[in-house]
Amino acid sequence: MDQQEKRVDGFRFMPPGLAAWIQTFIPDEQFNGPIPWTPLARPLSQATVALITSAGISCKSDPPFDMEREKREPTWGDPTYRCIPRNTAAADIDVNHLHINTDYIRKDPDVMLPLTRLAEFEAEGIIGRLAQTAYSFYGFQWQNERFIDEAIRPMASRMKSEQVEAVLLTPA
Repeated sequence: MDQQEKRVDGFRFMPPGLAAWIQTFIPDEQFNGPIPWTPLARPLSQATVALITSAGISCKSDPPFDMEREKREPTWGDPTYRCIPRNTAAADIDVNHLHINTDYIRKDPDVMLPLTRLAEFEAEGIIGRLAQTAYSFYGFQWQNERFIDEAIRPMASRMKSEQVEAVLLTPA
């Protein structure tokens, strides 16, 4: 491995046997299927853009993501999501995630939740409009159908009501 290359260890907090077992479910081959693609109906400079992150970010006024249960049940991931208003200040943001180093996000939330940068893009005309709400979920979902029902569908519904046309996902 190159000296500059860094790797994220998504199995860091799991017992080694459990990590090895889960890794048996991850295919070795590259994905070669068609990538679903929907072109924008209008230029990005006219589109409403939402932001989604899997970094477990929330407003301090909201309950944190449940890491304690995952510590007891290593294949469980909190299937809920949080709404973060677009004008939320960095001082009002919290982050809870067992699989990433959250120190960088605590120092500068824009590394994973670039609300400030996207607001600048809006002001510069690069994007049409930043949606009123950004979304965050806990990015460790092990075969979790509840996650689809409790997070993905409600987020999609809210984005539709805000007339979101494009989404920027910052994966943790």
